Amino acid sequence: MHKILRFPDHLRLINERSAAFRAAVAAAPSLDVPVLTSDPHASPERTLFDLVQHVGMARRKSAAIVAAGPADAPPEKSAWDDGMGAPREREALLAWWTESVEQLTSALREAGPNRGCWTWWDDSPSPQTSGAWARRQVPEIAVYTYDVQLTVGAPQPLSDEVALDGFDDCQFTLCATTVAWPHEPAIVDYHATEGRSWRLRLSQDGAQVAHLTPVAGEDHDTADASARGTASDLVLFFYGRIPLDSLEVEGDRRIFDQLAAWDPSV
Repeated sequence: MHKILRFPDHLRLINERSAAFRAAVAAAPSLDVPVLTSDPHASPERTLFDLVQHVGMARRKSAAIVAAGPADAPPEKSAWDDGMGAPREREALLAWWTESVEQLTSALREAGPNRGCWTWWDDSPSPQTSGAWARRQVPEIAVYTYDVQLTVGAPQPLSDEVALDGFDDCQFTLCATTVAWPHEPAIVDYHATEGRSWRLRLSQDGAQVAHLTPVAGEDHDTADASARGTASDLVLFFYGRIPLDSLEVEGDRRIFDQLAAWDPSV
């Protein structure tokens, strides 16, 4: 039986992964080294300094969103960005990173898990609350920590605790939507070797996610495609850090390409 993580667990993991991020940046030979990542959204010229500034600013923005409470839109940029950017000297940059995380965790602690606030995932089953923001932070920071560790030559897999909860959040927050799937209907299963599975149904009704729990004597529809791996590898694949070939894949591989290219917001 896997532990269900709660708000205090997410706060703890934010701090743990943020400390690991800081340690990896501190160990880098230079802030000007190119970041080794397969992030499809990252510029190939992104340096370690650029990454720290990007991730730190995102924590400050998240803190401002949580602090603002219920809203129809995120706060103005001036609420989280003073226009100065991150300092370029390493010790000052590390202090700025620590301050960014403290702004986030302070806002979350003050709000508690149930405060309503603006989110960009209003089309998913995940709640529009500060607790959902806390949960969303953990895999985000963890994957960026992996990027920095990879850059300094010491990548580490995500812990089971981070990865299992993180992949669950990725499915229910990032994948689930009522926007119509633009291809043939399909069923995709994901299996973590740690013992958890998810089913994604793609159709004109959108993308519906459910936990897949085999029950003796109960028949399940056959998946059109499935991927199996450690929870860490599932998360890293989902974020585009490792290729599909890193997982054990069955069925129609084209569906994974279609999922990667699909943007329901367009």
